[in-house]
Amino acid sequence: MTNQAITYRLFHKTKEGINRGRIKKINLIWLELNGCSGNIISLMNGTNPDLEYMITSMVNLVYSNSLMTAEGDKAIEKLSNVLNEGEEFILAVEGAVALKNNGLYNVIGRWNGEPLTGLKAAKMLGEKAKYVIAIGACAAHGGVSAAKPNPSQSVGLQSVLERKVIKLPGCPCHPDWFLGTLAHLLLYGEPELDQRERPKLFYSTLIHDRCPRRPYFDRGIFAKKLGDKECLFKLGCRGPVTRIDCPTREWDGYVNWPIGAGTPCIGCAQFGFPDQMAPFISYDTTGGE
Repeated sequence: MTNQAITYRLFHKTKEGINRGRIKKINLIWLELNGCSGNIISLMNGTNPDLEYMITSMVNLVYSNSLMTAEGDKAIEKLSNVLNEGEEFILAVEGAVALKNNGLYNVIGRWNGEPLTGLKAAKMLGEKAKYVIAIGACAAHGGVSAAKPNPSQSVGLQSVLERKVIKLPGCPCHPDWFLGTLAHLLLYGEPELDQRERPKLFYSTLIHDRCPRRPYFDRGIFAKKLGDKECLFKLGCRGPVTRIDCPTREWDGYVNWPIGAGTPCIGCAQFGFPDQMAPFISYDTTGGE
């Protein structure tokens, strides 16, 4: 069974459970902190299922500053109501947490007349949520937002919360990685995680071990330039150290993925991206022919 089919079954089993009353739709709060909003854009490009499916069949989307119509105090009121009424919710966070000047480098609104920083929101909501999901590289470990010289003193979400955080690194996160995790939470609870709290459903196997160019690597045949059909290892491919299912899941409606398009993996789904994965393109990294 393909990765897409497994995730698709999770989605539809969730919908069936909700329709039959076995599963209760839960509130979802999506916080965008210090980042580029690339993960919510990626989610909107999901196809199996799409964003509409998530909103209508899986959760009650309470807050997302990119998707909600409410603005200003009306938007923050949505967060306040969830906390005051004591309703269960899942907290999904994309973007890193800025620590500089007590979080003032990232303000998402006002709370009781004071600036509501991303730092304060992450702590306040993270302490009350049933589950917390760090979506994308920045939320999972700091990512691009924490790259040198890191003027905002950004860190991953785990650094400001004393609780388990399910981490979905990637720049951006594939829609299936988030929606599949969400479906598992609704159906069965927390998925099996690895030692870095990533769901094994998606992050268990190295790209290198499932790469269609692996036979070239094993025979010592390497590409000399971008676009060559051989193994891209000597051009700096980070597939040998990156655990994710891109080779079998693919992107943009399951059409293609970076190595399939002729460019090396840059390790965006691995901890330490981007600093520890740079340079993204190099030549003759092992020396010789």
